[in-house]
Amino acid sequence: MPSHVIKKRRIRKVSTFKIAKQRNKYKNPNRQKEGINMRKNNPFISVVRKITLFMGILALTILTACANADSRTGTSSESDKEDETEQTINMDEKFAKLENEFDARIGIFAVDTETNQTVAYRPDERFAYTSTFKVLAAGILLKQNDIQELEKVITYTKDDLVTYSPVTKKHVDTGMTLLEISEAAIRKSDNTAGNLLLETLGGPEKFQNTLRKIGDDVTNAERYETELNEFKPGNTRDTSTPRAMAINLKKFALGDLLPDVKRKLLNEWMQGNATGDPLIRAGAPEGWKVADKSGAGTYGTRNDIAVVRPPDREPIVIAVMTRHDTEDAKFDDALVAKAAEITLNALK
Repeated sequence: MPSHVIKKRRIRKVSTFKIAKQRNKYKNPNRQKEGINMRKNNPFISVVRKITLFMGILALTILTACANADSRTGTSSESDKEDETEQTINMDEKFAKLENEFDARIGIFAVDTETNQTVAYRPDERFAYTSTFKVLAAGILLKQNDIQELEKVITYTKDDLVTYSPVTKKHVDTGMTLLEISEAAIRKSDNTAGNLLLETLGGPEKFQNTLRKIGDDVTNAERYETELNEFKPGNTRDTSTPRAMAINLKKFALGDLLPDVKRKLLNEWMQGNATGDPLIRAGAPEGWKVADKSGAGTYGTRNDIAVVRPPDREPIVIAVMTRHDTEDAKFDDALVAKAAEITLNALK
């Protein structure tokens, strides 16, 4: 038979009342009453009912408790997120007083990696980054190459030498490895070494592009040493901000951009910086170790960025950037040291 053909069957309808009447005919009314009395007086049934009632109340209690716990957990999670946010310590009054004392402009950003507390003063104002870029360039070079590849010798001529090149000027005939060039750029702030780093990375533009890839959308790199130190107010060439520089340094020196061996090497070079003694180091509390990179330029620009390691706790990353209002102004090491002192004491 085709599936779409359905035979109609005649169904005999029976009254439900009649069925019920027929069923009741066979029931004993007295037995029904006895059954009711048995259910009422049976202790086992009474216990089962009590247990069922208890289990129902218990289940309701558990569900209510779980709901409350979920609610509390949500609140705790939000609180944890709040704890993870930076808590800024306001030292504006002291920094403003320091600016007046030195007739200068100060930019500060520091973050305590243990407490996540920060100290900030003009953190997003632009300053010439000067030679502080060298530690970032070396960090990028370490990131992009194996240690063995950095043993490659780079040659250069006397014509490549620029002002203040105490290390590279001694090796014109032999050249230097990229590791040696990186160390010279950081420890001695050798300007020719800084230029060789930039050239190896593909120039200032490629240096800037790499910073963009790690999250820095602020720093503008355009020139080589020593022209990059020639700052003009309102011009963004070769400038950055204290916040951007501190965050960049934190990523390379403490973060996971570099594997342990390379990160340790970068920190050792900074720890041995020969130009930083009168700067952040001078303002750090006794016993605190400072690994830094300094820089100087026109308009009395004097900068220092550092990883500061107090005893028995996580480090502090700090960027101090300063300048004056006249192009031929001399820089002030003491200004940087005092700004660092205020900052680090606030984070003690």
